[in-house]
Amino acid sequence: MKYSNFGLAAVLVASSLLPMAAKAQTVSLAGGETQVVLASSFVSALGSLGVTPGSVGLAHLYKGVAKFPITVGLANLSQPKVEIGHLGGLSLTAGKTVVNLLNFEIEVVDSTPVITGIVTVNGSIVDRLPLFNITGIGNIYQPYKEALSIQDVTLTLTSGAATALNGVFGTTALTGGFSIGTASTYTFLFGEACK
Repeated sequence: MKYSNFGLAAVLVASSLLPMAAKAQTVSLAGGETQVVLASSFVSALGSLGVTPGSVGLAHLYKGVAKFPITVGLANLSQPKVEIGHLGGLSLTAGKTVVNLLNFEIEVVDSTPVITGIVTVNGSIVDRLPLFNITGIGNIYQPYKEALSIQDVTLTLTSGAATALNGVFGTTALTGGFSIGTASTYTFLFGEACK
């Protein structure tokens, strides 16, 4: 997924904005999107299991590229800590079984950056779970002072998500560390750091 994140990858946010910390420790983030280019190996694995991926809500999936609109987020530049929220999600459908992965959150609050999401199975909420590890550090830059761009972040499936999906679809094919895709995020900054 070359996600707009899927994110998506906030440890990077902090490092790119540290010079601004003297002006403001925390900036607000809003708007934009995370785009994820799904790994061909992930798409093939789903196909071999008879699972069809799709988009939910305001997300879009077309020719292996998923896009998720960003709602709001925060970046604490002195920590660094970052959270970025998204709308919509992905659906995984096999026969009458539909798993939705919804409302992704890029969370960089400790040494293990991760993307969490709300998981539902056939319309019933399971929980908000860590879904994708952020395993690569991409390129972060500001095309202009009010915008933040995070490029080429690698996403892999968490062990917990692999176990949960295997259980729902009755397989052992998915494992922790399985490549999901490459994510990129473009969002906007608000606050003192933009002045």
